[in-house]
Amino acid sequence: MTSSANPSSLPDHIEVVIVGAGISGIDAAYRVQSQCPDRSYAVLEARESLGGTWDLFRYPGVRADSDIYTLSFPFQPWTGGNSMADGGEILGYLRRTVEQFGIDRHIHCGTKVVAADWCSETARWTVTIERTEGEDGPKRSTVTCSFLFTCTGYYDYERGHDPQFPGVESFAGRVVHPQFWPDELDYAGKRVVVIGSGATAITVVPAMARDAAKVTMLQRTPTWVSSLPRRDRFADKLRRRLPAGLAHRVVRARNAAYANGFYHYCRRFPDRARTLLTTAAARRIGEDAVREHFTPPYAPWDQRVCITADADLFKAIKREEVDVVTDHIDGFVAEGIRLRSGAVLPADIVVTATGLRMLALGHIDVSVDGRPVEPARHMLWRGAMLSDVPNFALCFGYVNLSWTMRADLTARLVCRILNHMRRADLAVVTAPAEPGVPEKPMIELASSYVQRGVATFPRQGDRSPWRMHQTYPLDAADVARANLRRELRGVPRASFARPYAGSPAGDDRRPGG
Repeated sequence: MTSSANPSSLPDHIEVVIVGAGISGIDAAYRVQSQCPDRSYAVLEARESLGGTWDLFRYPGVRADSDIYTLSFPFQPWTGGNSMADGGEILGYLRRTVEQFGIDRHIHCGTKVVAADWCSETARWTVTIERTEGEDGPKRSTVTCSFLFTCTGYYDYERGHDPQFPGVESFAGRVVHPQFWPDELDYAGKRVVVIGSGATAITVVPAMARDAAKVTMLQRTPTWVSSLPRRDRFADKLRRRLPAGLAHRVVRARNAAYANGFYHYCRRFPDRARTLLTTAAARRIGEDAVREHFTPPYAPWDQRVCITADADLFKAIKREEVDVVTDHIDGFVAEGIRLRSGAVLPADIVVTATGLRMLALGHIDVSVDGRPVEPARHMLWRGAMLSDVPNFALCFGYVNLSWTMRADLTARLVCRILNHMRRADLAVVTAPAEPGVPEKPMIELASSYVQRGVATFPRQGDRSPWRMHQTYPLDAADVARANLRRELRGVPRASFARPYAGSPAGDDRRPGG
């Protein structure tokens, strides 16, 4: 699905530009149009269809790795049957949402933002966009905006992580990455090796095992794996008795409390959490298999705890459709993968579920008065604004809970900022850096993909307003008590006296308006 908005219909100036039409961008659009109805806005999406992650990933079994009641929007009840929803179900939900609320009229697909430069003299961003028009190839143009809100996610859509395995060119079979799954790939009756043990591997392995001759999950280090039911019986029962909106809110709050409670239980009582997870897995596949392949050397939630829906991974192992091998890769050979132990895993297809490449701003070259903005040199105020960067916000959701819960908090805070600017007659707001605040990584997980890329992301501090608690009630309270007048530095609209040439006749809005 492409949006109904025509990219060529973009006006010269838009008050709020939202970059990205995935879950974060759609949530941001809803909040802006409902809480800031006097602001014009547009959602610019590089891909030819909305959906973000759920439009990009097409590998077998793709689904959410958290429950859909917390991943879905708080303003749009989930009415599907599954709690652990498949990718196609989520994409359909997003499409229905944008149509129901008229957000689709503001989405411009096939419109890639490549650069954004803030001009302090005019108090506006000049956004450079790239669109492919017919056979002439990509063409660039610019629009201006008063406020820029990037909702591009946290990974690179154009490239996945490639470990550069030695000898891969000698492999006689086919190598595919889940991020770029070929539609025509036929794996029925084939021998498949999936390299990796993260959320993608945990999902794709049992899905491929239904048709493949044999699937082997090859991991260097075990991952903590927990099982959740695909359907939520509590939610089903509640939805039969309560109105859809009320049932959604109750289930969402209950599931968020459970997920948050489990996370903090793991962090506070790691030994008990180890026992809980290994005991549950052992009931499915036996103690020996769990000891060898599902007992990581690190504590639960030092890295992500992955979810297997309805224990489908464990069931596939029990049925001997899936083998798990814990070893290091020595290199590829013609018939498969040679391990450090000397064994060779035969394969017709190798799936490199080796992780994501983290990316803070989606390949957008951001600058202020021509000076490049490097996210790692800035701290993140209230989880939303880069320090010392005017009229700019970025969305970064939770990585230990459902992404949407934090994304929605950020979108609502951005709307508060926009309304504060209107009430105080400000053209510019900036979160000034606070000298002396000890800095910490934005994501405090030891996962390999995080460690590879977190140094390029903004930093957080050890105290408010620079700290993200990774706990929804605390973050919600933190955002609610933000004192915008005290914490943000504002520049009055009166400082930009000349009228904005792009405004309609009789409209006295300035560039900051």
